[in-house]
Amino acid sequence: MAAASPAEVTLLDATLATVRVTRAHRAGRPRQRPVRLIADRGYDSNAVRAALAARGIQPIIPARSNNRRATHQDGRCLRRSRRRWIVERSNAWLYNFRRLVVRYERSAEIYTALVHLACALITLKRVFG
Repeated sequence: MAAASPAEVTLLDATLATVRVTRAHRAGRPRQRPVRLIADRGYDSNAVRAALAARGIQPIIPARSNNRRATHQDGRCLRRSRRRWIVERSNAWLYNFRRLVVRYERSAEIYTALVHLACALITLKRVFG
């Protein structure tokens, strides 16, 4: 947990430490890190790209206009970030629920249950109109 005001890039290490990627179609131990990270321009930093590459994670981060030398960046992979609007749209649907935007719940279990309830309501609305 962190305050609401820090830049997201400062929380990148803590977030990656909590990620556990599982592959249902593969036998064996689940991966401990993602294969690639798709992020927005807020994460544009050559140091962040180098740290991700050192961990074996492929960074897919569009460069800012003032970053002339974006290291560890392959322009062909930026096509994957074009589908990012799907995630942003889904977040916008969740932001229609005020109780999720302004977190009144202290308990993480209750908050998680409310997120699941909101997802169920969104799904029902999309299916039944």
